[in-house]
Amino acid sequence: MALNKSMHPRNRYKDKPPDFAYLASKYPEFQQHVQTNLSGRVTLNFKDPEAVRALTCTLLKEDFGLSIQIPLERLIPTVPLRLNYIHWVEDLISDQGTGQGPRRGIDIGTGASCIYPLLGATMNGWYFLATEVDDICFNYATKNVEQNNLSDLIKVVKVPQKTLLMDALKEESSIIYDFCMCNPPFFANQLEAKGVNSRNARRPPPSSVNTGGETEIMAEGGELEFVKRIIHDSLQLKQRLRWYSCMLGKKCSLTPLKEELRKQGVSKVTHTEFYQGRTMRWALAWSFYDDVSVPSPPSKKRKTEKARKPLVFTVLQPTVRELQIKASSLPSSSSSSSPSPTSPTVGSKSSDVHTVTVWMEKTLSDLRVLHKRVPSGDAELSIFLTAVENTWVHMRQRRREHNRQQNRSLSPGTSSPPGTAPGSDTQPATAAHGAEKKNIPQPSGEGLQSATGDNKQGSNGQEAGAPGGDHEGLDVSMESTGTQEEVPVTPEAGRSTQEASAVPSSKEATAGLRPESPGRVQSFLFKSLLNVKAQEADVLVEMHWVEGQSKDLMNQLCTCLKNTLLRTASSPP
Repeated sequence: MALNKSMHPRNRYKDKPPDFAYLASKYPEFQQHVQTNLSGRVTLNFKDPEAVRALTCTLLKEDFGLSIQIPLERLIPTVPLRLNYIHWVEDLISDQGTGQGPRRGIDIGTGASCIYPLLGATMNGWYFLATEVDDICFNYATKNVEQNNLSDLIKVVKVPQKTLLMDALKEESSIIYDFCMCNPPFFANQLEAKGVNSRNARRPPPSSVNTGGETEIMAEGGELEFVKRIIHDSLQLKQRLRWYSCMLGKKCSLTPLKEELRKQGVSKVTHTEFYQGRTMRWALAWSFYDDVSVPSPPSKKRKTEKARKPLVFTVLQPTVRELQIKASSLPSSSSSSSPSPTSPTVGSKSSDVHTVTVWMEKTLSDLRVLHKRVPSGDAELSIFLTAVENTWVHMRQRRREHNRQQNRSLSPGTSSPPGTAPGSDTQPATAAHGAEKKNIPQPSGEGLQSATGDNKQGSNGQEAGAPGGDHEGLDVSMESTGTQEEVPVTPEAGRSTQEASAVPSSKEATAGLRPESPGRVQSFLFKSLLNVKAQEADVLVEMHWVEGQSKDLMNQLCTCLKNTLLRTASSPP
């Protein structure tokens, strides 16, 4: 998986990768290395050193106005990865302000391309001291600086083998440098450079060719010992440089190097990760200054974690129409604040979305799932929900038990007291009478609040409260369903004071009798966001995971919502 989205935020290639087709049309020397596949996509063979070199030279020319030459037998840098390092150095020295003169840096082992000094000087006007031990690299680096007219900002010096910082700074004893950069040799020997015994067998092979001279890719002890030598030089130079930094090719090198700095008493230490294509690199930086601002290292959480896909199901247009027909027979609420489930123009997309949303809100209320509508985009409705308990399992068993109780209460010769269903000492007689409207939700302050054919029993075996058409003046919020589970609703004037006080009025329902807001519940199974939107002639429902204990529970609830909508639409009127 490509890692371009995790590049440095200021990297110009992060959101706009190079357009090979455009570059090929503009630069003939690049055009000869591209191929067009059967789908019309322009591609480049990254296993071909000449193709990789052509891409690097073309990008530097197109995006930075730099003309360089690189021999094939020396390291060919990739521009996006080098840009990541430059931008990170910018972050390291950003706290120094702009009134302290031009920035000065050191590039240890600049290579034939001299790419870090060229980019730093061109983009930021930095002064560079660029060191090199290889004769061929030194000559090419010098020519590249001269032909881009940057000799006044970049000084390329030839240093002896195994020279890092100490010898390079002998003649620069009066200058305080802001930083040093280094792309050290990654490998200890030829076998390691070829990946023998050094690359995890599960990893895919490199996607690009490995070029570079012996001094560029190999050093005694590999990158680990090379950087340790820089650390030891820094212990002598200390505040001659504000920041010391190195790029690493192996993540396993990071921990021992940080441990080495800790042993030496260096407290100002940070690191980062560089992403480019399928390549990852790491970088380490440290300072002996107390006043420097240390950037935070990247989070341990993988930045390239895939976005979680929502659970999705579609409510087809015929099903939506059946739901609207059932909702159209609802009596009008006496409360002006109670919206009708078909308040938008019937047949419009907004009406379809509204209808599906209202029926789902009614099902969530029956399931005692806390929910509320939240702001959403155009042509869609959103519900934030919090599941505190699992009330949607064994729904079929609960419906059967509910139907059996109804049948016993309606059968002749029953021994139950008048107006009471068997197994319940509080259920009013009007509940059975109201069962005639069991598939039609009653509008309330926030949605629908009546029992359906899918309505479940309470945890004590009683049927949930089922207000019928005689109680249309009762304004109960959907979020207050937890208080209704055992509340008898009846218009009889002779009911007890205890029963009367248990029925919330419209004001009480909005004045503190509802449970906590879904977003503020401390203990919960999961939280999710429901988005209901139009999709051509149908309605699409998306369920997004927010947080919680188990995604399987959200999957179960999503299936329950879907099945309840289909069952409601297909049930007889």
